Amino acid sequence: MARNAIAVLLAASLSACASEPIVLDGDQTSRVFDGVGGLSAGASSRLLYDYPEPQRSDILDYLFKPNFGASLQINKVEIGGDVQSTDGTEASHMHTRDDLSFERGYEWWLMVEAKKRNPDIKTYVLSWGVPHW
Repeated sequence: MARNAIAVLLAASLSACASEPIVLDGDQTSRVFDGVGGLSAGASSRLLYDYPEPQRSDILDYLFKPNFGASLQINKVEIGGDVQSTDGTEASHMHTRDDLSFERGYEWWLMVEAKKRNPDIKTYVLSWGVPHW
C-alpha cells in the first residue's frame, strides 16, 4: 500500500515538472547546478576508514576522482557532536569551548581524501547533534 502511494506521488510530481519549460539563458541569473554529490552522515562511511589497502584507495578513487567512477563533485559530511545521531556516534570537533580539533573521527579524513583526488570538490557540512556544553 505505501509503495503504491509513493509511486503515485512520484508520478504526479514528475508530470507537474514536465509541464514547466526549462529555459537556458546565460544572460539571466537563476539557480545553479553545483554538481553530483554524496553524503557521509550517520556512520554511513565509518567502515570505509577500516578497509585494507589497496581496496580502500580504490573505493575512494571510484568516488572522488574526476572522470573516473562516480566522479562526485560535492562531498557533504556530518559534523560530529559526541551524540548518537543515527547509526553511530561521531566525535565532536570541540569537546569543550576551548578544545578545537578537526581531525577527530573519520569525516575530516574523508574530506582530506576527497580533496587529494579532486582539489575542486565542494565540501558542505551539517550538524545532527551538538556537544553538551
